[in-house]
Amino acid sequence: MDANVHANDPRKHVNEEPRNDLMDLMNGFGGMALLMTLIFAVMVIIKFIISG
Repeated sequence: MDANVHANDPRKHVNEEPRNDLMDLMNGFGGMALLMTLIFAVMVIIKFIISG
């Protein structure tokens, strides 16, 4: 019983949209760090306003 009759051969794969994985990783890391820094700064400002 051969279930994968219509399986695609991975050797025939053509990379239609090449991507720069390192830049994607750096952008994601930088974006998350920026977001967390912004959230931290807003929380510190709110803390000073509430306690003041």
